[in-house]
Amino acid sequence: MDLLTFENVCNLATLIFLQAVLGFDNLLYISIESQRAPLADQARVRRRGIMIAIGLRIVLLFTMIQLIETLSEPFFSISIPGYLEGDFTFAVIVFLFGGAFIMYTAVKEIAHLLSMDDLHDPVGEAGRKSAIEVIALIVFMNLIFSFDSILSALAITDVFPILATAIVLSGLAMLLLADGVSRFLEENRMYEVLGLFVLLIVGVVLLGEGGHLAHLKLFGYAVEPMAKTTFYFSIVVLFCVQAVQTGYRRKLEAERKARQELAARGAGH
Repeated sequence: MDLLTFENVCNLATLIFLQAVLGFDNLLYISIESQRAPLADQARVRRRGIMIAIGLRIVLLFTMIQLIETLSEPFFSISIPGYLEGDFTFAVIVFLFGGAFIMYTAVKEIAHLLSMDDLHDPVGEAGRKSAIEVIALIVFMNLIFSFDSILSALAITDVFPILATAIVLSGLAMLLLADGVSRFLEENRMYEVLGLFVLLIVGVVLLGEGGHLAHLKLFGYAVEPMAKTTFYFSIVVLFCVQAVQTGYRRKLEAERKARQELAARGAGH
């Protein structure tokens, strides 16, 4: 089969763009979670976690191409009319579990930031994990995040070399950007809160997607997925609010400093 066709080249370009967009929340999670590792190991943890995850993504992709029909069959169904109805496939279980786990992680980290006592050690010794633990969690969550992107990619093409190339290139982009994103979050702690709220929305998206695939009905109401445009619009709004809030805070601090200097000059006279 000739891989260098116009269709395959266009599909590869589309997939690279798709992987880049869908990989943003993954990169954000990696940058935040890696801060749990010992300081000296954080960069190594990010690199190893991403590289292992790239290999496992390709294995997952190959497995899904081979078993896509089997995975579409429900493992079990629930039918309690008026209360709970749905068909639970492998994909549904992954989406629901992944969404719930991401939301739990985001809420736990937000609660930790709000209860933080030692500002000089934002993570805290109690929150530290070994490098192996962090790598394992990064790889696991990378697979959860990748499930959505792989399903989306399979909707574009089923040519394995094209799909694998897109995954490798997106993984290399993560390797290049991970340290920079982590440094930015360390230097701008307020954006870590923003990142956690982004992860919270990602969890909601995965739950909605899983409920939609399961044809899930709660108390007679069908669960509908969040549109991708709505998701990205929400992210843009969050970043705009943060930018405006940061600018307004700086303005207030400048005004307060000016008043203090004016008061000090008045007291001197």
